[in-house]
Amino acid sequence: MKYDIELSGKTVLVTGAAGFIGSNLSRRILEEYGDVRLIGVDNVNDYYDVRLKEYRLQELAGYQNFIFIRADIADAAAVREIFEKYQPDIVVNLAAQAGVRYSIENPDAYIQSNLIGFYNILEACRHSKDGGAAGVSHLVFASSSSVYGDNKKIPYSTEDKTDLPVSLYAATKKSNELLGHAYSKLYGIPMTGLRFFTVYGPAGRPDMAYFGFTDKFVKNGTIRIFNYGHCKRDFTYVDDIVEGVLRVMRKTPDANENGVHFKVYNIGNNHPEDLLEFVQILKEELVRAGVLAEDFDLAAHMELVPMQPGDVEVTYADVTELVRDFDFKPETSLREGLSRFAAWYKGFYGV
Repeated sequence: MKYDIELSGKTVLVTGAAGFIGSNLSRRILEEYGDVRLIGVDNVNDYYDVRLKEYRLQELAGYQNFIFIRADIADAAAVREIFEKYQPDIVVNLAAQAGVRYSIENPDAYIQSNLIGFYNILEACRHSKDGGAAGVSHLVFASSSSVYGDNKKIPYSTEDKTDLPVSLYAATKKSNELLGHAYSKLYGIPMTGLRFFTVYGPAGRPDMAYFGFTDKFVKNGTIRIFNYGHCKRDFTYVDDIVEGVLRVMRKTPDANENGVHFKVYNIGNNHPEDLLEFVQILKEELVRAGVLAEDFDLAAHMELVPMQPGDVEVTYADVTELVRDFDFKPETSLREGLSRFAAWYKGFYGV
């Protein structure tokens, strides 16, 4: 694989550095590239348990070349100041308000973070080239499998139409792709968008199904399985996501048919799992880790309910382009990934 960006000696800016993917990516970069200066930015909001974000940041604090800045990317002045002071070579924008259901309850958070915040990053990348400066050589940003909406064609391909979002979250992520292409075209900023498919793993997001289900089981509660269990998800283990992002960071996109160095990829496991089977494997691994009792009755803690607004039946990534361009395809099995999560959960919460 030929890469055109050498990370050694560079300044890398990662927004959302206290987040699930951002913290794992930051740690991987710091471990592999001792001479990279990594600037982590996060507003450490309380969308979910702040202790998890503090735990992730604590793991990064031991690296001498890690600089953490508590700031909100929706604050244009703060973003400008960070870019002017540190002059990043590569930017990975992972800061965003996540979650489909929460976008129905609190749409303002999505406009602020996902639209205004991303616009501020684009503007900062644009002005990094003022006065003939080299500026940002590659902007990698998080999109989402949610942009596919109710797409009936399976698996989802980046060639598919994505102009019928079924949630505000999806609409903001599609907007990121459109804004990114325009800025790449106008200002010559090489840009790559990544459509993530249901990322999971240790120290993940508590609003994700596997984490929320575990919390409910531990508290002897009942989980709800939507669409009466007729859902499939392309679960992608976080280490696979990080490997994919790291490879993408080091290779700018070739010019497309319009001469724009802009590209969008799917990063998914390319193997959708039945939700009921997923819950069964989760329960087995939680029992194996000692989080749940051997005689835990799954059926007694599960309720099958109708589909909820904004959700879709299937997510399934076509990763042909990712394999072709980066010789990479996620490979961690669901059981292996959930086993690692269960072991972490037991240690973190002392169950």
